[in-house]
Amino acid sequence: MTLQTPQPPPSALRAVLAALDSETALRQPAAAALRHPTGALLPAHPLAVHVLDGPRADLAAARRTGWRFLIKDGAEVAAAAEVVQGAEGHTFSHFTAGPYLDSTVRALRQAWQLAQSSRARRQPRLLTFPGQYATALWLHGPDGDTGSDLLIPLAPAPLGVTAHRAHPAAELLPLLARTPIGRPLLLGSP
Repeated sequence: MTLQTPQPPPSALRAVLAALDSETALRQPAAAALRHPTGALLPAHPLAVHVLDGPRADLAAARRTGWRFLIKDGAEVAAAAEVVQGAEGHTFSHFTAGPYLDSTVRALRQAWQLAQSSRARRQPRLLTFPGQYATALWLHGPDGDTGSDLLIPLAPAPLGVTAHRAHPAAELLPLLARTPIGRPLLLGSP
């Protein structure tokens, strides 16, 4: 398998670079690691972000919402920056931190290892399932046919789903569709 690193639109990269120069954006709690860098802050590993709403088992229903860049402080990933697509190009949305950073890096390494043992071409993307509180690295085939796509769930994964194991999308999506959608607990509710 060959990984084809996606080329983000210039407006997406400009939005991330502007956020890295913005004191207001860097005040976000998730940007704490970016406030006192030990090296140059560089956006790396751009991934198109797709969202699959509801308990669906159909990748064709996923819609692209923007781009996520891993922000490197020297050699280490310190945060991620997400931009959303608007009518006039891309705008900065937010920084993220937490377990999905390391999990994304690990999944990308797994994808590169998979690429060494296969001739198929794949494009890495991020796929989020808001109702299931899940995110996966989506290895999408360039021909547009989602039947051979692979998903690597990021940790933490929903119950019953093994994180960091490459699953054929056709096997994992029905499992996620059956996963109970969590409801927020209200104070005073049983």
